[in-house]
Amino acid sequence: MEDELYSKLEEYFKATDPKERHPSAFRVPIGGSFYDEKEVKAVLECYLKGWLSTQKKVVEFEKIFSDYIGINHAVAVNSGTSANILALNALMEAGDLKREDEVIVPATTFITVASPVIQLGMVPVYVDVDANTLNIDPKEIEKAINPGKTKAIMVVHTLGYPADMDEIMEIAAKYNLKVIEDCCEAHGAMFMGKKVGTFGDLATFSFYVAHNITTGEGGMVVTNSKVYYEIASELREFGRLKSYQGERFGYSDTNLKDYDERYVFHRIGYNFRMADTPAAFGIEQVKKLDILNEKRIQNAKFYIDNFDDKLKSFFQILSLDDSVIFKVFYAFPIVVKAGGGISRKKIVSYLESKGIETRALFCSSLPDQPCFKSTPGRTVGQLPVSRWLKDNAFFIGCHPGLNENDLKYVIETLKEVIKL
Repeated sequence: MEDELYSKLEEYFKATDPKERHPSAFRVPIGGSFYDEKEVKAVLECYLKGWLSTQKKVVEFEKIFSDYIGINHAVAVNSGTSANILALNALMEAGDLKREDEVIVPATTFITVASPVIQLGMVPVYVDVDANTLNIDPKEIEKAINPGKTKAIMVVHTLGYPADMDEIMEIAAKYNLKVIEDCCEAHGAMFMGKKVGTFGDLATFSFYVAHNITTGEGGMVVTNSKVYYEIASELREFGRLKSYQGERFGYSDTNLKDYDERYVFHRIGYNFRMADTPAAFGIEQVKKLDILNEKRIQNAKFYIDNFDDKLKSFFQILSLDDSVIFKVFYAFPIVVKAGGGISRKKIVSYLESKGIETRALFCSSLPDQPCFKSTPGRTVGQLPVSRWLKDNAFFIGCHPGLNENDLKYVIETLKEVIKL
């Protein structure tokens, strides 16, 4: 029966167009999930064998992903947001961060970089980003350091473009700061030939449906530190004691005698566990990651090569050529230049009316978000780049589901919009 089911799955995936399997209201959507019968078969195996909780497939996923990144330890969780909370909390439990400490974050990023800092009782320090890379500006990091208060930097590799990790790690070493890399959109990206996620003390990844690989929802914390790994593993699962090595019902302390070690809780933790079914899906996705990223890069190169001088007079785009940085293009950012006589709102409205999905550049200027107006936080300078991006930046899809006709259509539509 299983063989017959698997055979039908293979026939289905070979016979149907990917766009039929992933219908969208847009001809050119922002993103999508790209999988075949291998992922579906892996999930079915879990259901057929009763692997429904955090079991062998989670352990296997952690191993294959940490090997791919080139790091010692990985802890699979249920989202990238959970990964950021877990990474910060692991540093707190280890005594390297505490409540009211300051954590430097880029002003232009997604909300879940700053919100865990606040939720854990620390203070985000918002610094501006570089106009050419959209990543946190190292010069602004150094300006933001408050001796005795600033204890960590959260680096985000925005849209799959690596930040300047050489300069950032030099600053961190100079001021004894911990570094967390948010790689939620940057699976496989590299700086100086080294994958992002291997520079800092801990790093986080998201496997949300639109990201470079997916488990539907899901995330990962990675680290080379055995201490942080063990703490994160306990925090992920209610704070359950993981280090006990004795016999069953052998745990004893001043309050518990010959107790069941599986119900001893060492920390105040969370239920951030990933189940085996998304982990099984993720294992197959990791095997395809380099191929999927290569397609993203090809699509981004098509956009860049076909942005003629007229389009460049209206829009700023990022370059592809850089021997130091390997970009994996979660999406393709575009910034509307001043003086063109046409607003971002008009541009994106026209694009979407033509079936091209757009997004603003995440929260763009985090301190300007309503939820942060009455929360702890410190802003360094006037954030001119972040506020410029807030008013003028957007991004479009360049994912593996797009073909050359889709990309040509985007370029043609952009040429139409600047004539309006």
